[in-house]
Amino acid sequence: MNVSSPRGVEVVLVREVTPELHSAAIQLVAELSSSAPSLRYDALEALVAHDAIDVFIAARDDDVIGMLTLATFPIPTGIRAWIEDVVVAAAARGSGAGMALVEAAVDRARELGARTVDLTSRPSREAANRLYQRAGFEQRDTNIYRLRL
Repeated sequence: MNVSSPRGVEVVLVREVTPELHSAAIQLVAELSSSAPSLRYDALEALVAHDAIDVFIAARDDDVIGMLTLATFPIPTGIRAWIEDVVVAAAARGSGAGMALVEAAVDRARELGARTVDLTSRPSREAANRLYQRAGFEQRDTNIYRLRL
């Protein structure tokens, strides 16, 4: 699946990990979270190979400028889809890469039979929240709980 945006951003569903992709993913994950461990090559390969995971990258002029993970899985009430770890390189923000990634993930979730797509975003990520709202996401009246293991 390759999708192009009007600003020359191409979104690709990753099917194979290369050293160049791995290097770009390490940099993007570091921009996303200062507490996340460095992404190992074999861990990225496992993500890409996992049946319930789709990894998308956004590229412009052959440079990887963004990444998104879509998790889809069956539960008794239907197919669930979650967007996670959306990141666009600081130098490429405002390029349309974020919207292109989100649209590609939503299309893929629909293709896989999901009726909804969920995601979380901290209120402090104002630009990200605006992006999700522009993409049609609505804030839900729900609580998210986390148990640290």
